[in-house]
Amino acid sequence: MELRDVRTFVAVARHLSFHRAALEVHAAQSTVSARIAALEDELQVRLFERLGRRVLLTEAGKRLQQMAVKLLDLEDEARAWVAGASEARGVLTVRVPESLCAWRMGPVIRQFREAYPHLRLRLISCTVEGLENDLRQGVTDLAFLLADSVRAGDLVVEALGMEELVLVAAPRHRLARNATPFGLDALAGETLLLCTADCAYRKIFESMLAEAGVHTAACLEFSSAAALRGCLRNGMGLSILPTSAVREDIDAGNLAVLPWDSPTLEVAVLMLHHKSKWISPPLASFMAMVRAELAMGLSPALIDGLGVKSLQNTDAGKDKACCSSKE
Repeated sequence: MELRDVRTFVAVARHLSFHRAALEVHAAQSTVSARIAALEDELQVRLFERLGRRVLLTEAGKRLQQMAVKLLDLEDEARAWVAGASEARGVLTVRVPESLCAWRMGPVIRQFREAYPHLRLRLISCTVEGLENDLRQGVTDLAFLLADSVRAGDLVVEALGMEELVLVAAPRHRLARNATPFGLDALAGETLLLCTADCAYRKIFESMLAEAGVHTAACLEFSSAAALRGCLRNGMGLSILPTSAVREDIDAGNLAVLPWDSPTLEVAVLMLHHKSKWISPPLASFMAMVRAELAMGLSPALIDGLGVKSLQNTDAGKDKACCSSKE
């Protein structure tokens, strides 16, 4: 099999679209079709079912996809070993919450760029939905979550630290002027500004409101954390966000931490990759840089509290990675 044809097959299998696969491999759609036809002819199997405009993998195609990804990983490994770090090329795709990327990972991105100037780093806003499938299919090389737990048996999950969550609003908001702490019931009828891109901790907050029987006004949803903060500063409502995402606004007096009487809320900062993923030298370097950066400023007690470095999908792992509350 030609590796070029295998790479084209993986692209079609990933997108389930000959058109999008053609864009990825920089070839005409007719060329992609010809390569797939040649591969099917060589293997004497049908790899895709074409049902009108829909493209689906056959059982043979699903089996080949798993092996093809390993073949391409091996090719990348050989190229990286021969070329050396400074000449590494290709694309590294990372899914990461916007708030974590913007306020915690800037030094990592700069350092990685200096070490691998010819490798393209692709950063995508991360949500839980579809993540496991993307990691399994090789669409995403590495992912990060701010979450209370991850339930995926074929993912390697590493806890890097904890991120505090705070309830914030504009300083002129009525709840920001409270001298005494208030309970969740004070949020009844309030407008919530919530971010779809960082949805894991949003679900924690919404669950707390539901358990307390608190009904808020219709929420405003944002795909951009920056746009959400802009509306917060304009007094449109309140939101729960990681402290690192709003620290500058709080210090500048643009936002205020609301004095609610809930225990301090934290979510784990989790780094995930598929257990069968080949960790290339650039990917290993990126992971090491992130570990070093996100561990800065954490107390030894907090690091010890995370317990273990790698958290598999076990009951113990879920307990270590979950959202915690402390008095």
